[in-house]
Amino acid sequence: MRNNITEKHNPKPPNLRSIRRACRRELERTIKKLKQYIPADQVKQAEELYYQKVLQNITFIMENRSNRKAQANWWEEHVAPEIASIWEIDESRLTHAFRDSYGG
Repeated sequence: MRNNITEKHNPKPPNLRSIRRACRRELERTIKKLKQYIPADQVKQAEELYYQKVLQNITFIMENRSNRKAQANWWEEHVAPEIASIWEIDESRLTHAFRDSYGG
């Protein structure tokens, strides 16, 4: 019984497939909030960049898995500038759309 409680409070890190799918979903929701067309090749570049950044910082993300504000702050600082340059849009507009869709 006690072992189940410990496992619930210390979840295992997600697998690579679920990380990739989560990154894709978050960017798709952000694009919807932007209400602007982003070419498929630029979306693919941004997905790959975001995926790599998440893998590099998986410990921070796991430590803050229930703190969306901290994750959104991390995204704004580490990911948004590069995606804004790939998509050729204003960074503040991108971060506002991400926070609106992500909930941070």
